[in-house]
Amino acid sequence: MITLHHLENSRSFRILWLLEELELDYELVQYRRDPKSGQAMADLKGQSVLGKAPLITDDGLEIVESGAIIEYLLDQYADGALRPAVGTPERIQYNIWLHAAEGSVMNLLVLALFLNRMDSQPPFFIKPFVKPVTRAVREGYLNPNLAKVLQAIESRLGSSSWFAGEDFTAADVQMGFVMFALSARGGLNNDYPACRRWLEQMEARPAYQRAMEKNGPMRLLGS
Repeated sequence: MITLHHLENSRSFRILWLLEELELDYELVQYRRDPKSGQAMADLKGQSVLGKAPLITDDGLEIVESGAIIEYLLDQYADGALRPAVGTPERIQYNIWLHAAEGSVMNLLVLALFLNRMDSQPPFFIKPFVKPVTRAVREGYLNPNLAKVLQAIESRLGSSSWFAGEDFTAADVQMGFVMFALSARGGLNNDYPACRRWLEQMEARPAYQRAMEKNGPMRLLGS
């Protein structure tokens, strides 16, 4: 039996969603965030070496990191589903977006969250200097790079129904949390019609809806 250790309002929602897409039997162990810090509480931190979600256990194995868990579940249980065939153009796009979610986008969103926290709760001894510094980081690095990422995503979704092509794949699951976060923080306005169309497709999927029911209302930090 697969067990998913899932932290509310976090990237581990991807694995909850994927398990629903694959229609697998699994046990869901949910963890709450500390209401003050927003961080995972001690009951999750003791579950794995990294102390983070997602974590799955299956047949004596413990697997962490969303991408690694996705590949494991597809290898073990998908029977060729949700992943294009090796050697196809769709497989190349699948690999690109499976890794772009963490490699190119989430680091920018985490930086945005950090800057927002610094603005709202700066250490008292550097308070006068915080906003000029955070503004410079936003203008010189964060905003230009987010704009590039958004244009790349819009271009991709403007030429295909899903990230890997015309079929839904696990790359859409991996990118789903990224897209949800961008939308929740106001990043997907009317300048990005293909992204907004993709979000509507995502939210219409029955497996996504089942996963959201189990997760509860998604409220992202800083949104």
